[in-house]
Amino acid sequence: MLGLDLRSLEIFRTVAVEGSITKAAIKLNRVQSNISTRIKQLEQHLKKKLFLRQNRGLTLTPDGHLLLAYAKRLLQLSMEASEALNEGKPRGVFRIGTMESTAAARLPEILSRYHRLHRDVEIELETGTAGGLLDRLLNHDVEIAFVAEPVSFKAIRTQPVFEEALVLVTPRSFPPLENTREISGKTVVAFETGCAYRRYLEEWLLESGIVPGGVIAMGSYLAILACVSAGTGFAVVPQCVLDTVSSKGQFRRYPLPNKLARIKTLLAWRADYQSAKLDALKELLPVV
Repeated sequence: MLGLDLRSLEIFRTVAVEGSITKAAIKLNRVQSNISTRIKQLEQHLKKKLFLRQNRGLTLTPDGHLLLAYAKRLLQLSMEASEALNEGKPRGVFRIGTMESTAAARLPEILSRYHRLHRDVEIELETGTAGGLLDRLLNHDVEIAFVAEPVSFKAIRTQPVFEEALVLVTPRSFPPLENTREISGKTVVAFETGCAYRRYLEEWLLESGIVPGGVIAMGSYLAILACVSAGTGFAVVPQCVLDTVSSKGQFRRYPLPNKLARIKTLLAWRADYQSAKLDALKELLPVV
């Protein structure tokens, strides 16, 4: 690692994440030839092959995966040191991971205020499932994440910031339910595997003795609600999502009991992570 500079590591990390020289060049606002040259120089310096060139792009070699883990940590430490020496003023790129529902319903106003207060911070927002976001957090791909409880990793610290209520929604074409068990045999439209709310949904179905006739997995709540509106089946979604869409008259809504009405969204960060950007965000977030 002797003689490696942070700029080379940043170029290497970007190529690894983007999977191609072309995408990395766009991301870094550099010409492709410069990116290619820096990667070749890095491989020559280390005397290791870092990428495998394939038709669909670049993939990391085992040595490349090892270097990527170190690169992420070194770049993170460099950014934290820069912030500390800058009198704690938030600056630089702030990579935030979040569930789609939180991104759509909870964060817009907060991030708008954050941007007005801290112009030197460039926010990069990535959405995903709770499980996928925790993996990205542990892998240093994002600096913080908004995920649904519970989080049980010792390497991750959390702070409750929002509370969500899950709601059962059925098409208007379904007759009104006197008992939720009446949806047995109907298709459930759910978020993709890894979604924390899907896990709560599956637990509720099991505990209630409801056996769906099938499952259709979707990658967004807009798609889920569109399928329900079309009469495909039923879904369980956060109330905050319903509040953001024009859905009057399209669904029948049924509140769900007990823990499903009070699921906390957690702000999560690695235990070894310190940042003025995070401290500034905490000041704008509610505590529940």
